[in-house]
Amino acid sequence: MNFFIKTILTAVAVLISAYVLPGVEVAGFFTAVVLAIILALLNSLVKPVLIILTIPLTIISLGLFLVVINALIILLADWLVSGFYVEGFWWALIFSIILSLANSLLSELSGSDQK
Repeated sequence: MNFFIKTILTAVAVLISAYVLPGVEVAGFFTAVVLAIILALLNSLVKPVLIILTIPLTIISLGLFLVVINALIILLADWLVSGFYVEGFWWALIFSIILSLANSLLSELSGSDQK
């Protein structure tokens, strides 16, 4: 049940973020739900590998390179999900930041992080 709630909240955060940014397009709510599931899979499977491979860059940048990894995950999701379009790397970077903020705010408001 917790995964379902987080997926719906992420889909709403995707729609909010896409509405705010002109360089990001989402076809509809179903596409946002599919994107939320794909992002969850990419964050659990691909992101740890990228983090391990880029440890030196992450240390040198004091952790800021993790934002670049998030943008790369968004671009990979753009390639995988039809109906979701990001104009370029900078829009993906901004989208990942706004998505994180919107997702945190919605999780806090819904109380889904509480046990």
